[in-house]
Amino acid sequence: MRRVSTSYLLTCAVIGVAGGLLLAPANWLSTVLFAAVPFASVAVAGLWLLPAVVALRLLQRPGAGLLVGLISGIVLVPFSGYGFTSVLTNLWWAFFAEVAFLVVLYRFWTLAQHYAGAVLVGIVYPVLSAQSFDLASMTTGAQVGFFALTMASAIAGTALGIAVVAGMRRAGVNPAARRTPRPVPAAATE
Repeated sequence: MRRVSTSYLLTCAVIGVAGGLLLAPANWLSTVLFAAVPFASVAVAGLWLLPAVVALRLLQRPGAGLLVGLISGIVLVPFSGYGFTSVLTNLWWAFFAEVAFLVVLYRFWTLAQHYAGAVLVGIVYPVLSAQSFDLASMTTGAQVGFFALTMASAIAGTALGIAVVAGMRRAGVNPAARRTPRPVPAAATE
């Protein structure tokens, strides 16, 4: 395993904190929507992918999505009515952002892999949360709509993360390009 640099950890921390602060209002909105119109609350679910997608796309390093998920979950704890469960929730979503890279042992980094994680969570989330949303009592059309809304939200959250990183790169931010060690000046080795 390669050495983990301070700049990598600080970049993950910044993305994680920003992600946690973004998710605080999204968390409350989702909670209110779940109480009023449970079906509609999944419309914002894709936002939970955003911090991990930004980290993975920007840094292209194994575990970056999970580390950012952990940090954003910790940041979210005091702002959430769910306490430390927020950490587990953010790690769960970050896993799906990371899984398509893990499957190929982080050998390459493509846009398709980001979207594969979004599609996977768009399928798995409705299945695992079927009881919470009482999907069994819904009509077949409503169930299909629920899956479609979850999938659209996950894909939109992923696309937003990719767009954020594209904007950062246009502005000159590209930590992935600096992964090669810099040569040590001759004066420093004497």
